[in-house]
Amino acid sequence: MAESTMRRHVFVYWPNIIGYIRIVLVSISWVVFKRPAFFIPLYSISILLDGVDGWVARRLEQTSRFGAWLDVVVDNLSRGMLWSMLFEWGWLVTAVEWCVFVCNHSARGADWKSSFTTSPYLVRSIMAKGFKTPLGAWVIIGIHCLPLWLYGHRWGLLSAPLGLPPLIQTLGTLGLTAGRLLGLVAEVWCIWVHIKHLIDDEIEKKS
Repeated sequence: MAESTMRRHVFVYWPNIIGYIRIVLVSISWVVFKRPAFFIPLYSISILLDGVDGWVARRLEQTSRFGAWLDVVVDNLSRGMLWSMLFEWGWLVTAVEWCVFVCNHSARGADWKSSFTTSPYLVRSIMAKGFKTPLGAWVIIGIHCLPLWLYGHRWGLLSAPLGLPPLIQTLGTLGLTAGRLLGLVAEVWCIWVHIKHLIDDEIEKKS
C-alpha cells in the first residue's frame, strides 16, 4: 500500500504537473499553428516552463526518474511538432532527438546529463554542469529557439512587428543554427556510444 501511495504521489509532484501543463500548451499550439498571435505565446510559455520544472523539482525535493523522463518526452513532442509542421524534412530532426532519448535513458536514466566525463572535450564542454556553461547555453538556445525563430521568419514576424533588419535576421539564424549543430555533435556521440555499448556487451556475453 505504501509503495502504491508513493507511486501516486510521484505523478502529482509539482514539476510533473508543470510537464502536464506543457503538454496541454503544446497541444493547443498545434491546433493554432497558423495563428501566430496565439501560437507564439503558447509555445514560448511551454519553453519557459521547461526551465522552471527542474528548479521546482530541486527546490521542493521532488526529483524523480519519471519526472526526468517526462521532461525530455515533452521537449521532444513540442519540438517534433514544430519541426514537422515547418518543413517536410522536419521529422529527421525529431527522429534524431528521439533516438538520442532512447540511447541515453535506456542506459543512464535520470542521470544521463552527468555521464559524459569520458567523452571528447567538445562533448564534455557542451554537457558540463548540465548545460550551465556558455557553450551549453548556446546549444540549448539553438535546440529550443531555432525552430521558433524559423517559425517567426516564415510568418514574417521578424520583419514586422519586431522590425529586425535583414542582417540581424541572418545573423540570428546563423547563430541559432550553429548552436543546434553543436547539439547535433553531442547527439551523434551519444548514439555512437550506445551502439558501441551494445556491440561490446554482445561480444562480452558470447565470449
